[in-house]
Amino acid sequence: MSIKNQKLKDHFSMIRDRSEILFEISASSVMTSTFNLWSQEQQNLFLDICSGARGVKMLYDSFFKEILNPEHTPERLSSLLSELLAKKVTLKQVLPNDNERISDELSLVITDIVVELEDGTIANIEVQKVGYLFPGERASCYTADLLLRQYKRVRDERKKKFSYKDLAPVYTIIFMEGSPHAFYEFPDVYVHNISASSDTGIKLNLLQNIIFIPVDIFLNKLHNEGIKTKLDAWLTFLGCDDPEYIMELISKYPEFEPMYSHLYDMCRNIEGVMNMFSKELQIMDHNTATYMIDELQEELDTTKEQLDTTKEQLNTTKEQLDIANSMNLKKDDTISSQAEEIIRLKQLLADKGVEA
Repeated sequence: MSIKNQKLKDHFSMIRDRSEILFEISASSVMTSTFNLWSQEQQNLFLDICSGARGVKMLYDSFFKEILNPEHTPERLSSLLSELLAKKVTLKQVLPNDNERISDELSLVITDIVVELEDGTIANIEVQKVGYLFPGERASCYTADLLLRQYKRVRDERKKKFSYKDLAPVYTIIFMEGSPHAFYEFPDVYVHNISASSDTGIKLNLLQNIIFIPVDIFLNKLHNEGIKTKLDAWLTFLGCDDPEYIMELISKYPEFEPMYSHLYDMCRNIEGVMNMFSKELQIMDHNTATYMIDELQEELDTTKEQLDTTKEQLNTTKEQLDIANSMNLKKDDTISSQAEEIIRLKQLLADKGVEA
């Protein structure tokens, strides 16, 4: 059987039939109640995922954290980071998140994992369902925060022996399922590496780095060019739920097959996966609402700026009109005075018997 015609269920025997899944849901009042709260589209999506009609969306928070758990399977995240950083890396430890920062972001960040690599490099891996407004400004703040947290930790560990050379690079790595408009100005680029450099060529060890991965733009490229590199393979695994591409992926890169087996073993626990799916739906609803509020706020701010500009222009125009009116009044006064002078001179001539 060709890859194109092969179904996920033909390859992963643990995948259950749609009818079997529906029967198990109907046998539980709790699962039935949850299932009925979903829209028809959401119900079909859930059944498609669990029955292998489409792949699992790895950018869902629960699936991402389960399959790429840096504590249980660090080699997986190490492999992904090796491709993104273009060098062999190994995870050393998972670092605690800044929970205050995350709560301030109103949960637009779905996944947020901070790890330290063997060479001391700090990497913050994020998944965003919808791209933030002002992604550059925000990522800059996050990267600065990472660097400051590393500075405080290393300084406390080394105490008087501390030196700035003890600090390692920090990376903020952002996977965006729906990227902001600015990234669509580069339709052929799906990895943006950003770091500071000098206009003179001087080499300084500046530590802050940002990597943006617009997964939606990668998927557009995937449909046209297929899987060409190991990085393409990883992004296909993370972002693509088309069974045809999944079969191509595990054919070219068999190391991804155990990850899919892990996913479909999870999907056999229907109640557990339903709870995960419900959580994802809540997050997506919240994110969409938050993003829309941010967009509306930006529109309001823009409108206010335009109104302020218009008001300034009106004030300027009024001042110009006032000046013009003042000049016209002076002109009228001058003309009136000249007319009165002409009448006086004519009268003077008339009194002397001279015709004007």
